[in-house]
Amino acid sequence: MARYTAVLLLLLTAGCASAPVPGAAQPPVVATQPATPTPAPKPAATPARPATPPAAPRVAAPGATATPPVVAPRTPATPPVAVPPAAAAPLDLDALEAQLRATKAIGVFTKISLKNQVDDLMKQFRDHYEGKTKRTMTELRRSYDLLIMKVLSLVQDDDHMLASAIVSSREAIWGLLSDQNKFANL
Repeated sequence: MARYTAVLLLLLTAGCASAPVPGAAQPPVVATQPATPTPAPKPAATPARPATPPAAPRVAAPGATATPPVVAPRTPATPPVAVPPAAAAPLDLDALEAQLRATKAIGVFTKISLKNQVDDLMKQFRDHYEGKTKRTMTELRRSYDLLIMKVLSLVQDDDHMLASAIVSSREAIWGLLSDQNKFANL
């Protein structure tokens, strides 16, 4: 108990040491902008307490000049610029095939395996359009997406331009495969 009393006395004397001495020169008071009050979250379960009035702003001493607040200059609002969508580049399957053959990102045996998988997918589409199979267009789309993802995973790290060309032509190629008339012209 004696320790708590000693600590309390120490705190009180420290508080008294900073109290203003009567007759001593005081620093001039400068006017400041009051801070914007932020509303405190109100707990829902506690009873309402009477609100305390906000602290009064400090007033400048007579004859002191207050500095005006700094205001950022306003820039006129510019309306958003409508950018027309970029026209899709025409699909060049021959150039895409040549890029796939020439890339060093895929080994020779992997290229042969991919060619066989593409041929199998093309046969599945032919069989679908000729009514020789019960595979649905959804199942064909799944097979197509898996094949495209496989090719992308092979080239994405070593041949960025080819990967970008494959991604940008993905839907156009599907459009050719999924339309029976366009597929017949391939």
